[in-house]
Amino acid sequence: MRDIGHFIGGKHVAGTSGRTADVLQPMDGTVQGKVALANAEEMRAAVENAKAAQPAWAATNPQRRARIFMKFLDLVHAEYDSLAELLAREHGKTIPDAKGDIQRGLEVVEFCIGAPHLMKGEFTDGAGPGIDVYSMRQALGVVAGITPFNFPAMIPLWKIAPALAVGNAYILKPSERDPGVPMRIAELFIEAGLPAGILNVVNGDKEAVDAILDDPDVKAIGFVGSTPIAHYIYSRGCANGKRVQCFGGAKNHMIIMPDADMDQAVDALIGAGYGSAGERCMAVSVAVPVGKQTADRLIEALVPRVESLKVGPSTDPSADFGPLVTQQALDRVKGYVDLGIEEGANLLVDGRDFKLQGYENGYYMGGCLFDNVTPDMRIYKEEIFGPVLSVVRADNYEDALRLPSEHEYGNGVAIFTRDGDAARDFASRVQVGMVGINVPIPVPIAYYTFGGWKGSGFGDLNQHGTDAFRFYTKTKTVTSRWPSGVKDGAEFVIPTMG
Repeated sequence: MRDIGHFIGGKHVAGTSGRTADVLQPMDGTVQGKVALANAEEMRAAVENAKAAQPAWAATNPQRRARIFMKFLDLVHAEYDSLAELLAREHGKTIPDAKGDIQRGLEVVEFCIGAPHLMKGEFTDGAGPGIDVYSMRQALGVVAGITPFNFPAMIPLWKIAPALAVGNAYILKPSERDPGVPMRIAELFIEAGLPAGILNVVNGDKEAVDAILDDPDVKAIGFVGSTPIAHYIYSRGCANGKRVQCFGGAKNHMIIMPDADMDQAVDALIGAGYGSAGERCMAVSVAVPVGKQTADRLIEALVPRVESLKVGPSTDPSADFGPLVTQQALDRVKGYVDLGIEEGANLLVDGRDFKLQGYENGYYMGGCLFDNVTPDMRIYKEEIFGPVLSVVRADNYEDALRLPSEHEYGNGVAIFTRDGDAARDFASRVQVGMVGINVPIPVPIAYYTFGGWKGSGFGDLNQHGTDAFRFYTKTKTVTSRWPSGVKDGAEFVIPTMG
């Protein structure tokens, strides 16, 4: 049984609140450990530690900071397998999927090695008589991240890497459901040479979150999770004068045009809809075939594929996906399937009663497939976050385009087609933040930005890419003139460059 506290000032610190939560192993329902849940005083101690350490880190030149990132990458790769196993055991996703989780985070770390270039400001020589103007990017100070259970390596690294690269100190409040990998990430950064206090991990629940939101020394906050909590954090954080970046729920559509390669489309739906048991903010949860013939062909191909999905423990290399993260998550997803039947959708594949011999206490569910789902149903409107795919039939292209564009969420969308004109029109007109063309999960590469629209995103700047460097820095502009260019006498009009 592991006891997991906090990581503050470069070392492990036991919790003092007296409150803990179980860290479960979803594949068999056993308790792996206890994680401490911080109170406001513990969070304040971490912020004070970070605040004291940050000025020296900000004064370290960007190239030296980047070298620490290089060393960190080497350390992670040296224990890639053990990190993936730890992640899989706490989250429930398969080990290959866990490795992908880690790799997508490391790609952002790799991008942030370019911080010396990305932090460059602008310079204008001779903007006016004897006047030069230049700008510089400076760190904000202490910043924080509140990250979800479904990507315990990737999303913390998406936030930690750019924040540290530009000279901030960071407070990470990871999900209390799977805290092991975030804690190990902090340890590895210290081993790589990061000064103590620059990265602190404080485990907790709402009390810890509220302490971050209300702390005057936390200048910026990043969050990924459900839309109601994203809205809460954005509203409260902004009200307290903080820079806030929040990403919420999703209902990602995949449009299948009549000319699409059906085999390719079905493969995409199976992987994007059921991978990681559907616990991805970029999972495809709605398939939209255009025209009856396309829909009938899609259903004919999908049903046997969904029925043959292999559900297994996280450690089974042949499993397509593993268990959901908790019993509560499993009950919630099953409840949505019950609701879909009540609403009149046609359940073609029912995975609710799936049981795995030897793992009867695990949180398993087989794949589910609905046909004839309509936009007025709750199973269409709401995020299910499980291995459930809904087919919404569209009569024509314009109807298909309208569905994701008018949905409350606007995270990701995909279109499968051989028609370049249709793809180009779709990418231009669809009201969604990230678009895939024959790509089912359009998560951008690290040097582009990740972010949804509408109810999926709150704030002006996205995750990773150049937006992250803007989010975690403030711009200072300097107008400079030296005595040889100064005229005698006071000037009472607004300065101009004429």
